Amino acid sequence: MSEILYLKLEKHIRTFSRTLTLGAAAQMRCADPKILNRLKTEKLYTFDHARPGKRTCAARAVLSILDVIEKIQAVYPGLEIQNLGEEDFVVEYSTKQEENALLTALKVLLVCLICFFGSAFSIMAFNNDVSTVALFDSFYTLVTGRESDGFTILELTYSLGLSAGIIAFFNHIGGRRLSKEPTPIEVEMRLYEDEVNTALIQTADRNEAHRQQAGKESGGV
Repeated sequence: MSEILYLKLEKHIRTFSRTLTLGAAAQMRCADPKILNRLKTEKLYTFDHARPGKRTCAARAVLSILDVIEKIQAVYPGLEIQNLGEEDFVVEYSTKQEENALLTALKVLLVCLICFFGSAFSIMAFNNDVSTVALFDSFYTLVTGRESDGFTILELTYSLGLSAGIIAFFNHIGGRRLSKEPTPIEVEMRLYEDEVNTALIQTADRNEAHRQQAGKESGGV
């Protein structure tokens, strides 16, 4: 068979079905549409051990591109396969949940309160650590020759500038995004997700190596 199948796999794949098909797991391109249609329905993995009724993250599995190639070659032995994506990937099975509007609102409110009071405490601790108030008093007295009453143009502009800087940094004002660039929180969440997936893959590889080593030792005995 002279056809070439191109595969692209992401490092993390979420599915809401117990049976993961090749079409749901990978992006596939081939000049022959019959090959694509056949392979898209081929089963790649089934979450038999997942517990029903769980909310999210009911089960995870770490698979390899070798598992995908094995499934494809079982159907089309002579098909040439080109992998353009990840070599190892994490598959997460989740159950669909009906959204609870009240619970979601409470979660959002809790996160907002934590961010607000946590940020306020951090800013106050920083200002107290560097003696911002004393610095403003000294600067105001040096420039105007008068004692500061604690609320001058310096404190006002500092507060406005701090608010504008926070808005610009987080790239949001209300529900609006100021630019198309990802926010710092989104970047950190993506980095965290990538590190978690990498750790899961490395742990799975290490456990597989230990099992193989244990098998060799038991076989030798």
